Amino acid sequence: MSANIQSIKQRFGIIGRSNVLDNALSTAIRVANTDLTVLINGESGVGKEVFSKIIHGLSARKHNNFIAINCGAIPEGTINSELFGHEKGAFTGAATERKGYFETVNEGTIFLDEIGEMPLDTQAFLLRVLESGEFIRVGSSKLQKTDVRVVAATNVDLKKLVSNGKFREDLYYRLSTVPIKVPALRERREDIYTLFRKFASDFAEKYRTPTIQLAEDAQLLLENYSWPGNIRELKNVVENISVLSEERILDARTLLDFMPNLTNRNLPAIKKANGKEDFQEREILYKLLFEMKSDLNDLKTLVFEMIRNNDLSVPDVQGLRRLEMGNSHAISETENFFQEGKAYLSDDKEDFNVEENKPYQPIIIDKNQPDNIFNKSEVIEENLSLEDNEKGLIGKALKKHKNRRKDAAVELGISERTLYRKIKYYDL
Repeated sequence: MSANIQSIKQRFGIIGRSNVLDNALSTAIRVANTDLTVLINGESGVGKEVFSKIIHGLSARKHNNFIAINCGAIPEGTINSELFGHEKGAFTGAATERKGYFETVNEGTIFLDEIGEMPLDTQAFLLRVLESGEFIRVGSSKLQKTDVRVVAATNVDLKKLVSNGKFREDLYYRLSTVPIKVPALRERREDIYTLFRKFASDFAEKYRTPTIQLAEDAQLLLENYSWPGNIRELKNVVENISVLSEERILDARTLLDFMPNLTNRNLPAIKKANGKEDFQEREILYKLLFEMKSDLNDLKTLVFEMIRNNDLSVPDVQGLRRLEMGNSHAISETENFFQEGKAYLSDDKEDFNVEENKPYQPIIIDKNQPDNIFNKSEVIEENLSLEDNEKGLIGKALKKHKNRRKDAAVELGISERTLYRKIKYYDL
């Protein structure tokens, strides 16, 4: 099957080697030579229409008509006429009779994109076509037959629409005889740079310019971006850079000039009981979490230093995930610490405090001292109150900026008005 999938990719211009993409293609290939209804699920911009063309192109209907219809782009008042046709005088403006797509594409394939946008009355007509192949033109009483294969696609959860009464349950189960999930671009990161190079080559040929290339740091940025617009967004970005960039080899800094949102991170949203979001409090909580992460990194550095200076043995950590230290020097230092289960630094490396850019002060533990000379430690439970932590952060920001509320508000990521309200609330 792998050789067959590769030939299909070349035939339909599909680029990628990820397993999730191959699994979706495999399902499309297997179902193509049947008359089963297919429901293609996937986010906007992932290439759902390409999959519908694969299903049609590999079917017995490949020599007949294929048409793609965006259900969300047709007004609700005319979609029945577009799909099933109408008689002369059926409504205002119907000067002549008109054949619908189900009549003109008989024995072919119809691709219904954004099927979740289809009105409920049209859904009832579509269900009848799928079950019996029968339909009636708008303004007519004559029953007509058609032999059309339907491939539908959606970028929303149809089950939720069913539960909300916006989509017919019987139509959902009739459409999803064979579901195909097209993966989002972030689910196939190994294909991102390959797609980038393909688009860059195409646009270089189109605009007769040298092909743009990415340095390694820029490539990492590209591959770790979430790509909410998927392949369509990536293609637009490559075209933009191909036209506007004076440099042909882009590093991370240059790439960020064109895509400053590459460093954005999708953090979870916090919802209150009433369903509304308080963005100011959310941002404060994120800053608190980031500070906690920084404290954790400082603690790790301290432990590593104690291990190194005292030649202590540590358990074998082979296979454990190394936590990010936030600095390439710190990462390499950590790797050296854990070679062969002991903590050592190579002799030619200078011990350095990455954060303060100063040499470390060694921490020595005298192994000859009795254990009882140390005071017993008391475990203090961490305060997890959001209100207390928020009050503490606001106090720190005001102290740092010498009570300049405008600067403190910028530091906290909230408006000055919100900061004033919270200062009054916490009596700071």
